[in-house]
Amino acid sequence: MNVHFIAIGGAAMHNLAIALHNKGYKVTGSDDTIFEPSKSRLDAKGLLPEAFGWYPEKITSALEAIVLGMHAKADNPELLKAQALGLKIYSYPEFLYEQAKNKTRVVIGGSHGKTTITSMILHVMHYHDRDVDYMVGAQLEGFDVMVKLTEDNDFMVLEGDEYLSSPIDMRPKFHLYKPNIALLSGIAWDHINVFPTYQNYVEQFKIFVDSIVTGGSISYNEEDAEVKRVVEASENQIRKIPYTTPEYTVEDGETLLETPEGPMPIEIFGAHNLNNLAGAKWICQHMGIDEDDFYEAISTFKGASKRLEKIAESKTSVAYKDFAHSPSKVQATTRAVKEQYSDRTLVACLELHTYSSLNAEFLKEYKGTLDAADVAVVFYSPHAVEIKQLEEVSHEQIANAFERKDLIIYTNPEDFKAFLFQQNFNNKSLLLMSSGNYGGLDFNAIKELLRK
Repeated sequence: MNVHFIAIGGAAMHNLAIALHNKGYKVTGSDDTIFEPSKSRLDAKGLLPEAFGWYPEKITSALEAIVLGMHAKADNPELLKAQALGLKIYSYPEFLYEQAKNKTRVVIGGSHGKTTITSMILHVMHYHDRDVDYMVGAQLEGFDVMVKLTEDNDFMVLEGDEYLSSPIDMRPKFHLYKPNIALLSGIAWDHINVFPTYQNYVEQFKIFVDSIVTGGSISYNEEDAEVKRVVEASENQIRKIPYTTPEYTVEDGETLLETPEGPMPIEIFGAHNLNNLAGAKWICQHMGIDEDDFYEAISTFKGASKRLEKIAESKTSVAYKDFAHSPSKVQATTRAVKEQYSDRTLVACLELHTYSSLNAEFLKEYKGTLDAADVAVVFYSPHAVEIKQLEEVSHEQIANAFERKDLIIYTNPEDFKAFLFQQNFNNKSLLLMSSGNYGGLDFNAIKELLRK
């Protein structure tokens, strides 16, 4: 099959392009800019465009499919040419569905936890040499690619994102997969630039539950009141399987999971991650992994990339970075680190970096999210607010939103770095939460910081 990617450089798009190339398809693509690691990975497969930019002459009737990425705009010259020629144009999730329509589709949805749960499932499958097709939003240890497609595998495991499918398809991605087996981990308002009201956001999850094929199943986190309400109210003829956080203890910085065979040490920690584990266990059992085999495999799971990733450690201190940015994730991650190292002072730093987090109206959703930290720091860049064309956010608005009188707020990257590197981290834990990099923070330098 001859496939062309418009905006091939995106994290998801370049992985799909590589997966199709590995499957034997003829793949071409364009983009106006491509960053690392996409650039090197495409280059290694001979898929990197010769020049950046949009070239309508690449679009011919010989192409059997166009895959359109979110980075492209609706007036993209290559897209307009494809439309004029009447070519078949797919969004990323539409094309994945086409690849998986004859397989058992396993879709992991939720505002938070979906990457971790998908990663856990794939880790267990890999551990037991069960080959499955998949799409996951993080680079996993032991996996070369984030998308794998074959003709023969029975299962396709998909991380179900609620963001939009393409510039010309305003449906959330996870509405298009039609799962046989589904999971819903949590619902917490996000992506307010697309879903301006909480009710509108929740509606997307109702549609997701109703999209599960008749006779399918959904495992759902019944500790999340909104998830419980949405799933249990659905009239879709599916099996509904609730799960809760399993029993566990923390001893000397180690988490012990209660199992039928007794307490078992695991590499991950935090109530939210144990809740994710419970959901992953149900899905793996649906996929033919028995309970004992699940526990054996999950004991070696170290976490998904950028999710509570340990970046430095000394005898008396530890530092983690985490992709957390939405209020529910910030609260869960902060509590997890404090619980794991309860005898240490926790310095928790949050960068407000996304469209939602920099929105003055949305800020109030962060109330109490940093309460578990002993020292709470918020960093944001007024330049980022300007780029996103949002109203200016003031120190006072942020302080009022978090409702914490001792909250430390920085807007200058150098001031934030100075604060960080003046700290004595003896008997302290450092947590850096962001989908950005605090205006250029060198995370490798944190190792030296902890050695002081």
